[in-house]
Amino acid sequence: MPAQPSSREGRLAVASQEVPVVRLAAPSLRGVVRILLVTIACAIALYLAWRVREVIRLAAISLFLSLALLPIVDALDRPKRVPRAVIILGIYVVLAAAVAVVGDVVVPSMVKEVHGLSHDAPQYARDLRSNGTFRHYDDRYHITPKLVRDARHLPEQLAHLVGPLKDVTVQAFSFIGQLVTVLALTFLLMLHGREYVNMGLSLTGARREHHKRLIIEVNKAVAGYMLGNVAISALATLATWIVLSILDVPYALSLGFVVGFFDLIPLVGATLGAIVVALATVTVSFPLATIVWVAFIIVWQRFEDYVVQPLVYRRALHVNPLVTIVAVLAGAELLGVLGALIAIPTAAAIQIILRDWWSSRTEEQPVSAPTAPSP
Repeated sequence: MPAQPSSREGRLAVASQEVPVVRLAAPSLRGVVRILLVTIACAIALYLAWRVREVIRLAAISLFLSLALLPIVDALDRPKRVPRAVIILGIYVVLAAAVAVVGDVVVPSMVKEVHGLSHDAPQYARDLRSNGTFRHYDDRYHITPKLVRDARHLPEQLAHLVGPLKDVTVQAFSFIGQLVTVLALTFLLMLHGREYVNMGLSLTGARREHHKRLIIEVNKAVAGYMLGNVAISALATLATWIVLSILDVPYALSLGFVVGFFDLIPLVGATLGAIVVALATVTVSFPLATIVWVAFIIVWQRFEDYVVQPLVYRRALHVNPLVTIVAVLAGAELLGVLGALIAIPTAAAIQIILRDWWSSRTEEQPVSAPTAPSP
């Protein structure tokens, strides 16, 4: 009777039969030409995108602005009593009036605050020196003379920030031209955006409904975040105005607008606005007003993080914190403050698209049947 092979040898023999043999073949001339043409086409596309990067930037800003205002336009257009174009123009008028009111309130008061701080700097320095602990460190490090000297030069530095008249004029005309372009593109996107989307969806064939659901999900995420961010900033403005009015801080409404504007910036905006207001409270009742303000802003930020944001955003965004930080830094590097504002909704939209692509890819992969055990 012949000897039977051991179980280990049998498993090895079966494994060697199941392992496929991979053979590497040289690429064909047609494949090489195809790869070369695709590489050249990508290089040309990147070059053209770089040349028209300013146009792409304005178009991206217009897209996000239209997505943010689209829910408001749809809500007002629901009765179908007023043409959609008139509704959009009315929203533009309201936004322009709001910007004009904020500018009329904030800018003059900030200028008066700077001049008043410069004029009263010696008195503030004497008030600071009335504190024994501060006077000890001031005699050692000469803090108040430096503060008084820098405060007296504030109006001159403010004038230097304005820059030459020529540069200001050129920048103003450039800004006006870009603003008109963004408003025009936003107007067209809100007026005919659904027609453009339907034209694009008609090219997708059988996956039309799938891509339509994806676009709706991205639209809800972006609009929910941007409108929620504006609502939270408005609450921060109101809360700041109330607290500073109680503390009898001058220009409480202007400082409230400053905090609300900085609160729009993710991650660091609220802290920057709080620092500006803390400097203003020093001129009122140091250190009581400053301590009260710091305590309020700490409590408010916790309330905003754990109560207001979950209530306003709800299920609008679920972005990884690391992705949020990287997106804000990248957006600030590319577009400054505006880039930081739209960085998180951009990251959310990209995350939704990538998640959908990955789920579609895993669904399309065939599931390999289990190998039957050898007898």
